[in-house]
Amino acid sequence: MKLASLKDGRDGQLVIVSRDLTEAVDASDIAPTLQAALDEWDVVSPQLAARYELLNAGQVEGFEFDQTACDSPLPRAYQWLDGSAYLNHVELVRKARGATVPESFYDDPLMYQGGSDTFIGPRDAIEAASESYGIDMEAEITVITDDVPMGVSPADAEKHIKLIMLVNDVSLRGLIPGELAKGFGFVQSKASCAFSPVAVTPDEIEAWDGGTMDLPLLVDYNGKPFGKANVKTDMTFNMPQLVAHAAKTRHLCAGTIIGSGTVSNKFEGGEGKKIEDGGVGYSCIAEIRMIEKIQTGEFITPFMRFGDTVGIEMNDAEGKSIFGRIENVVEKYDA
Repeated sequence: MKLASLKDGRDGQLVIVSRDLTEAVDASDIAPTLQAALDEWDVVSPQLAARYELLNAGQVEGFEFDQTACDSPLPRAYQWLDGSAYLNHVELVRKARGATVPESFYDDPLMYQGGSDTFIGPRDAIEAASESYGIDMEAEITVITDDVPMGVSPADAEKHIKLIMLVNDVSLRGLIPGELAKGFGFVQSKASCAFSPVAVTPDEIEAWDGGTMDLPLLVDYNGKPFGKANVKTDMTFNMPQLVAHAAKTRHLCAGTIIGSGTVSNKFEGGEGKKIEDGGVGYSCIAEIRMIEKIQTGEFITPFMRFGDTVGIEMNDAEGKSIFGRIENVVEKYDA
């Protein structure tokens, strides 16, 4: 089934969305919010699924689904953990500064805990006080879990993945080096993320194989194709492995969101290529800048500027949108 949260207060109003994303029906009598549904998933999900089937069959009266009226499916979450499943991305960043990737990175995923109190909606603006912050998009896939026990195995972790989404994990690249140099982690350099309008159960996605999807993640930048990297290709750690990594030393509560990190593909065994040059492009600007640095010694492509727009979407094998479209424009924020 497909679920969304219409903008309404801090936590949104839960609605069920039709398979083709054209209609929706209120679900607040079953669960007022998506977090409430996740808290009682075993009880609530069969009721939501039954209404979803009625909606698709035209047996319940719905209303036109407006993606611009959506908040992120979880407008705020108890936990947002972002991994780095694509080591090609890490390799490029390190290579650009003349460093290598430690061997442990190939066995033990990178992961950080991001801010989850103020996600923005899929069509909301990215606010930034200055272009000098190095504003960048990062297109990823994410999963939402139910309650996950500490020490869960990757095989068992798959059972705890209840919903799948896309995310634009907004990064402020100009602030990252200074923060990481302090030895703690990201705070100021990670702005509020935007998730896809719709969260989808794994059984609804034909391409889902239990850990990933053999589909391209489509990114456009200022109206032009920018990336179409395949989610499954070059994925070092799948999503259940990332869930298990997050739960190694603690229980995860229902509503935990875990991200894949920037989707990144190699090209013919080497650095990526732009779509117009026959490659699959990129899921963030930083990656093309790293390749420019490696190949020319200089960064050429600028980061996002005020007025720039990024779009992120994923289509099924028939070319139909699965999660709806993220579209964020960068706007200047005046404190």
